[in-house]
Amino acid sequence: MRVWVPYAEVVPRLPESLTVDVYDGEGDPPESIDGVEVYVTPYTFDPAPLALMAKMPKLRVAQTLTAGYEHVLPHLPDRVTLCNAGGLHDTSTAELAVTLMLAALRGIPDFVRGHDAGQWRHRRWESLADKRVLILGYGGIGAAVARRLAGFEVEVVRVARTGRDGVAPFTALPDLLPAVDVVVVCVPLNDETRRMVDAAFLARMRDGALLVNVARGGVVDTDALVAELRTGRLRAALDVTDPEPPPDGHPLWTLPNLLLSPHVGGNSTAFLPRAQQLIVDQLHRLAAGEQPHHVVR
Repeated sequence: MRVWVPYAEVVPRLPESLTVDVYDGEGDPPESIDGVEVYVTPYTFDPAPLALMAKMPKLRVAQTLTAGYEHVLPHLPDRVTLCNAGGLHDTSTAELAVTLMLAALRGIPDFVRGHDAGQWRHRRWESLADKRVLILGYGGIGAAVARRLAGFEVEVVRVARTGRDGVAPFTALPDLLPAVDVVVVCVPLNDETRRMVDAAFLARMRDGALLVNVARGGVVDTDALVAELRTGRLRAALDVTDPEPPPDGHPLWTLPNLLLSPHVGGNSTAFLPRAQQLIVDQLHRLAAGEQPHHVVR
């Protein structure tokens, strides 16, 4: 079985029965494109490496290193099984979600601006303690966020597409939103969740509430959010935006009650060793004739 992987470091850890080429998305692809059966795509949102799948007549399995996979689907041939990086980004993304919450509530951006300006900006800021935090999308990342909030003396409200014990369904959101202080968005981007956080959703959030998005920018209606932020009624901390990145002159660059991070939820030092282990585990399963983990299509 011929496979493509993005990291040379994993090759010695793979079964000897595999024929392995390394392609990291840079430069020309390997000449073995006609024979590749398993393609571990590079960790990028660049469509060019994904478009190569259309030129792989023997491709059976594609493995992405992202948790979201909406950017892969337009390039995925019908015959190909797609696996996402389930669990790979839970830790790092959850860390960032809590970081954004704390930074926005405790005024870290204002401290940094004061430091840059040589100003001692002493004032009272909000604590995360005693807040009610709604986690929208209680899957792997949402559960990881909840675990990290366990020591912060908050009440966690869990919401997922389908309700279950301790987890409310999406349909309960109109009643839940007015009673929470922070909403953390962790849902995947699909037809059901695209612009889920729209003007009506935002209008139901209580005055002064904080929206944290570590999912995908398209889950939020950007124009509706900008309108709320301009009034000062809501605050936001976004790791993802729509468009991404915001173009020059976009209001997301200048709104004072907004904290932006440049889509780094999964891109920490935790990523590479875990990504390489995921690749090794998946390819060992496939070489043994077993079904891969994390099949999403």
